[in-house]
Amino acid sequence: MTSPTTAADTAAPANPRSRVILASLVGTTIEFYDFYVYATAAVLVFPLLFFPTGNDTTSLLLSFSVFGAAMVARPLGAVVFGHFGDRFGRKATLVASLLTMGVATFLIGCLPTYNEIGVWAAVLLLVLRLAQGFALGGEWSGAALVATENAPAGKRAWYGTFPQLGAPLGFIIANSVFLAINFLLPHPDGAAQRSEEFLAWGWRVPFLFSAVMVIIGLWVRLRLVESETFVKAEEKGAIRKFPLGTVIRHHWWHLILGTFIMLATYVLFYLMTNFTLAYGTKATLAGAEAAADASGTAFDAATYVPGLGFGYTDFVVMQIVGVVFFGIFTLLSGPIADAIGRRRLLLWVTGLIIVFGLTFNVFLLPQVDPKFTGALVQAFLVFGFMLMGSTFGPMGAVLPELFPTNVRYSGSAISYNVSSILGAALAPIVAVWLWASAGGSPVLVGLYLSAMSVLTFIALLLAPETKDIDYDADLGVGATGSL
Repeated sequence: MTSPTTAADTAAPANPRSRVILASLVGTTIEFYDFYVYATAAVLVFPLLFFPTGNDTTSLLLSFSVFGAAMVARPLGAVVFGHFGDRFGRKATLVASLLTMGVATFLIGCLPTYNEIGVWAAVLLLVLRLAQGFALGGEWSGAALVATENAPAGKRAWYGTFPQLGAPLGFIIANSVFLAINFLLPHPDGAAQRSEEFLAWGWRVPFLFSAVMVIIGLWVRLRLVESETFVKAEEKGAIRKFPLGTVIRHHWWHLILGTFIMLATYVLFYLMTNFTLAYGTKATLAGAEAAADASGTAFDAATYVPGLGFGYTDFVVMQIVGVVFFGIFTLLSGPIADAIGRRRLLLWVTGLIIVFGLTFNVFLLPQVDPKFTGALVQAFLVFGFMLMGSTFGPMGAVLPELFPTNVRYSGSAISYNVSSILGAALAPIVAVWLWASAGGSPVLVGLYLSAMSVLTFIALLLAPETKDIDYDADLGVGATGSL
């Protein structure tokens, strides 16, 4: 006769594999889509429509400052969503984070511009951007926990790559939507230029389109049931009334390690997306001089910070090609991390990122032959996004594995999002400042990446290998029979 225990063990999982993968992938794809839509607009639209200072560099810095402000809100979102996720479960928290992000993104598409309401346009943009950051602060960790807490034995890193895959997919969808809109609108000044129609209303469409994607994401997530790991923690009495206090008191060292383990990933990602888009589409010195002569305006070469002079469409297509490799290497990293360990893989990848940061002047300086410049930049984007996938993929397993079940949501969310302040919030601003300080050369930007990666390498040396941690046994402080 089959015992109840045996029957339970052989029964189908509460969340089938397809549902787990789809729920973790779809949600993060939508969240990252919303985030990238803003990131693209922060380069192309917002400096002109919300921060018209009269100086291109100043306007871009202000736009990136609001972009970075969301990173400050992310730790707050991590604390709030982490608290509810560790106290009441992962499902409801994931639905709430998705709704918050979707509403904020939709409302950005409805905002009046500086010409219509003055400085209040920038204030409202900041408020909605903070709401986006608050939502993303809870989204990633919940999706990673849905994937890893429902993963079969020995496949946590592989399952953990699916929420990570939402980053490249969200990037591709967001930028494809921007490209399609820009392509369909009239371009009286040439196809490479942003049209007046695009600046007038076209940029709003990707933000408004997010509402459709949120509805799809909600349908998928509402079909989930709570993970067996969390249910077991409830049954064992491991759930804490104040998870934040527990994680700080008992797991403060792992919070610090997780924060710095994620640092190089954040800096690399925002340099490969935001900074390269700004640098790649900024006119060269010769191009800016020619444009000034043609329009009859004054031009000060001494204060101008040149870029590579690519058209927006051309450069975004190049980025999308690179992001395809981001997605491929995100998926490949999971099985490798399951086989050889998360720490060993990340040490190798972080070492390569340090070297990569030293090559910016090899790949990103304009050459005599524009085709050669394009080939070097495309190679740079491919190499950079390959490294990005290789370091980002294992994070879906590494950060949650640093913490027991009863504080796993809070611990992984806080580490992930505090790191966003040190990495993502500062990276675009520091990069633009270093780019200007070097007179248009990206060499200092690359050194900045290498320096941040050294900090991650040190954190990995100090961190434990988490590959063989048993989620069912690691329920946390207070669990009856689990310690």
